[in-house]
Amino acid sequence: MSIHGMDLHGIDLNLLVAFDALMAERSVTRAGTRIGRTQPAMSAALSRLRALLRDELFVRGPSGLQPTPRALELAEPLSRALAQIQRTLEFTQVFEPASSTGTFTIGLQEHPAFVLLPRLVSALREVAPLITLHVRGFTARDDAIGMLDAGEADVAIGVPPASTDRILTRPLFEERFVCVLRKDHPAGRRPLDLEGFLALSHLLVSPENERFGHVDAALAKRGLKRRLGLTLPQMYAAPKLVASSDMIATLMEGVVEASGMADALRVLSPPIELAPAAFVLSWHRRNEGHPAQRWFRDCIAAQVLEQQEGRRGRKGSSRARTQ
Repeated sequence: MSIHGMDLHGIDLNLLVAFDALMAERSVTRAGTRIGRTQPAMSAALSRLRALLRDELFVRGPSGLQPTPRALELAEPLSRALAQIQRTLEFTQVFEPASSTGTFTIGLQEHPAFVLLPRLVSALREVAPLITLHVRGFTARDDAIGMLDAGEADVAIGVPPASTDRILTRPLFEERFVCVLRKDHPAGRRPLDLEGFLALSHLLVSPENERFGHVDAALAKRGLKRRLGLTLPQMYAAPKLVASSDMIATLMEGVVEASGMADALRVLSPPIELAPAAFVLSWHRRNEGHPAQRWFRDCIAAQVLEQQEGRRGRKGSSRARTQ
């Protein structure tokens, strides 16, 4: 392989380190001391550099070695490149959040993006201010596997993907389902029973554009079916639509809380048993032992724990006020 006619196979990273030391010290002996090499080893490195770069690079002058124009031209970009390599190696071996300039990419489904991302961004700004965070959205649960396989994301947060040996997961939180109606809807004046539930027009949120959700599966086990009035993929559009219509929607409780529409809605328990929606943190097995990746996963988990504790506290205060 060659670039601009140069054989990169002949370039040893140690040669570039030697060049950088020679630029700094302008002496073969002092440059060797700087990087722990003997004088003969440094002289040999300079000879190889001259042959590879086809330039004298350094010539003797009255006050030590003097760089040629070619050496001066190379000095700054090579120094920058070595510094970047060093930062990269430090990022993968000994991770220091406060000084790291690394990058993380996180895949998020819609709900985790709304409820977790603001808290995570704030925490990263506090403890790792030089980190760059990239966010990628995904909809179908198994899209996470493709993103992690391809290295397009370091981690992903969403409902559990299909089980594979190479994708590891960690439970984060669960969301129970609630039914919502507009505040003054006649059906909201009493506990919701199954007959009243089935008599209403339903809004179905389906990020994967299916027309059969958790509620439909639970009803089908009883040989029942509901009437759909609207299906849409964006769950955070649902509370506002319900607040201005006669439809009922069965949504995750966290969506109702985070939508800003809770005061315009009546929240009721579903008349059928629905398993909560589970959200997990997923990552590829190849990232399991990586110090920076491990720190990032722990940081996410800590923010989720704080958020869940805050929600429980708010619910407890709300119940106390209504008693």
